Amino acid sequence: MKSINPASGELIEEYDQMKDDALNAIASDAATAQEKWRRNSFYERSLLLQRAAELLEENKEKYAKLMAREMGKPLAQGKSEIEKCVWVCNYYADNTKDFLEEEVIKSDAGKSYVTFNPLGTVLAIMPWNFPFWQLFRFGAPALMAGNAVILKHAPNVTGCALAIEDLMHEAGIPDDLFRTVTADVNQTQDLIKNPDVAAVTLTGSTRAGKAVASTAGSVLKKTVLELGGSDPYLILDDADVEKAAETCVTSRLINSGQSCVAAKRLIAVEDIYDEFLEVVFHKMNEKKIGDPFNSATDIGPMAREDLRDNLHAQVQKSVAEGAECILGGSVPNREGFYYPPTILTEISKGMPAYEEELFGPVASVIKVKDTREAIKVANDSNYGLGAAVFSEDLQRAEEIAAYELEAGCCFVNEFVKSDPRLPFGGIKESGYGRELSHFGIKEFVNVKTVYRA
Repeated sequence: MKSINPASGELIEEYDQMKDDALNAIASDAATAQEKWRRNSFYERSLLLQRAAELLEENKEKYAKLMAREMGKPLAQGKSEIEKCVWVCNYYADNTKDFLEEEVIKSDAGKSYVTFNPLGTVLAIMPWNFPFWQLFRFGAPALMAGNAVILKHAPNVTGCALAIEDLMHEAGIPDDLFRTVTADVNQTQDLIKNPDVAAVTLTGSTRAGKAVASTAGSVLKKTVLELGGSDPYLILDDADVEKAAETCVTSRLINSGQSCVAAKRLIAVEDIYDEFLEVVFHKMNEKKIGDPFNSATDIGPMAREDLRDNLHAQVQKSVAEGAECILGGSVPNREGFYYPPTILTEISKGMPAYEEELFGPVASVIKVKDTREAIKVANDSNYGLGAAVFSEDLQRAEEIAAYELEAGCCFVNEFVKSDPRLPFGGIKESGYGRELSHFGIKEFVNVKTVYRA
């Protein structure tokens, strides 16, 4: 398994794939460790999670550099990612006791209530785009609920995965309770089926989600899937165009465009379309692409060469089918896996720019007649992760977000982002289940009814 610097294409390090026996032993040891861990009090668990938060803060620079080297994330964004991990650790350390407190429910029993017991060992199959955050937003609540965690990370960020394991162990999390494994696809399927694994969570592509759901379903194991997205951002006729454009561009280019909840389809009504497009063009054109270690860089390289090439193929196919590329759209003549900020217009149904997730710094700007058509186009997608509405009429925008848009996270006059206090997840081919808030921690517990006559 190779970790390659996406800014240069140079090999960073190779890692050995674990043998099947070693993987099975890790699963067995995790189950044993979890039996002890589940009996610890919330307070005892919280002390260790708070220590993990302290270590994250103390090593923020080191971890940001590791992400920059392994997957090309600009340093400032890497530091922000670590700060968010600190937040989620402290949030669950402070709130889990309340979230999982026994809930008394009146019935004809002498006493009836609900308890929230851990499921066991959860296998976490995580992506490369937010190597630390994706794990901690799941791992913090899972551990606080009393579960064990086995992390199967993306191969290109194995260094990050091992760093997280070291951090957890240094914080005092028992060695066998949190383990990182290096496994291929077939071995991962076997791990899902392993009787010592109780449940699975995956953040990744829709294709990967379907495969994991199928395997887990064959052995009736709980899954949470946070998959791809083609998030629509609706810019209505009374929107603050400057603010909307700035927000859309920021969202589209976060993490060099490699975010499941990035603004991908910018849907503007015709009355303000030209003005909006002009501002978006200007703001995307001024962004600086370059070395992620340079503080002036806005957009680093894409994480892998194949990802860059696949994105470029989607752009080329869209143009061949009638889209107009008014900015970017060509592979730079330089070392590394870079792709420039790109804008596609004249988008129509059937094109990759309309139908597919463009996982990189490419914006599809779509003109519609009015608000009703904007909603129709927004919902005309197999995905349903995030969506946003921009309008000065807050009541109308909120009603559209709350009741009209088919997505799990809908924001008004702001770009979609995850927050430990709010549930996060999607519908349709963007997956199911929720992470974060009290909803997320209850995904991997047994909601048990207790009835006493």
